[in-house]
Amino acid sequence: KSKVICKACQMEVKYRGKTTNLNNHMLRHHPDLACKPSTGLQQMKFKESLQLPANSTRSHKITEAIAGFICKDMRPYSVVENEGFKRLMKVAEPQYVMVSRKRLSEEVIPNMYQSVKENVKSKLQSAERVGITTDTWTSVATESYMSLTTHYIDEEWNLNSYVLQTTEVETDHRSASLAEMLTAAIEEWGLMSKDPAVVTDNAANMIRAVEMMGLTHIGCFAHIINLASQTGLKLPNIARLLGRVRHIVTFFHRSTTASRILKEKQKLLQLKQHKLTIDVVTRWNSALEMLERFLEQQPAISAALLSPEVRRNEKDLCSLKEEDITDAEDVVRALKPMKKATEVMSEEKSPTLSVIAPLRALLLKEMTSLPEDSKVVKDMKNEIKKNLSTR
Repeated sequence: KSKVICKACQMEVKYRGKTTNLNNHMLRHHPDLACKPSTGLQQMKFKESLQLPANSTRSHKITEAIAGFICKDMRPYSVVENEGFKRLMKVAEPQYVMVSRKRLSEEVIPNMYQSVKENVKSKLQSAERVGITTDTWTSVATESYMSLTTHYIDEEWNLNSYVLQTTEVETDHRSASLAEMLTAAIEEWGLMSKDPAVVTDNAANMIRAVEMMGLTHIGCFAHIINLASQTGLKLPNIARLLGRVRHIVTFFHRSTTASRILKEKQKLLQLKQHKLTIDVVTRWNSALEMLERFLEQQPAISAALLSPEVRRNEKDLCSLKEEDITDAEDVVRALKPMKKATEVMSEEKSPTLSVIAPLRALLLKEMTSLPEDSKVVKDMKNEIKKNLSTR
């Protein structure tokens, strides 16, 4: 452009890319204004004029993106008050006015939830039949919750799954209480009329709860694999083996010196820089993962336990005996089919009901002991097979 308009007198002033002509005009025609400094209020208004209006499309999109980030990555509302996040947003969009945590928690995310909920309900209503999976679980704060997931196949034969809700279990875990909670949840999503089949674990109270609702109950086969595998791992010889491994792993977790030396030995022996893992009571495959990782790192573990620094603090701790290592290798090898079956049954992208019968038959075959199996493996296979056969 070649001209600008003076706001004081509306006169046109020639413009050549610099403010010289406008400054000269102000000094000549409006000296009182030219010499008058901007007040704090004027500066504030100027600053505000550069900000994105809260109701602008751009501002709405950024706010929704922040809300989506909080939901998807399970971040606290307070993330918008973190200095690092503010700095990031200043670089990404300097004119954006940061949304408050209060508005996020009371308006933006509740509205987003309601919109997503209505969209999911609409899709579920178009489904001819739906399946439901539910489970109760306990948080690290020892609070009990019930989660509800639904699955259906759409008109294009795609399997769709949605986690519908997670509700705190404020009552006892008796069948009647769970049935009442489950009924309320299914009715809230308008699914009772679709006569859904309900998949739960094989706990008696969950089975009875679904039966009380008059719905079809299907026991979770992955849970059956878990229970059967745990019976094998609880045999005295295997329990002792797991106990020895767990004791060594726990030592490395608790000792910063031992952990540091283990890393040094891993580098020296050119092993993968993996941390040792420890099992948890509720997941049988965590015991398998603990054994696998221990065997992978066994040379480094033995070397670390023999180092003078470690032995000064823990003289009695030593690595597994040769026969224990052999037993651990045999157990890992024997449990591989159970691990693979668990992975198959945990598949989210394809239906798994049709694979239960052939998978069960295959596991019964794999858990049949062989003449060359060690006594430890034979006992474990027999126990797992017996448990699978009776469920």
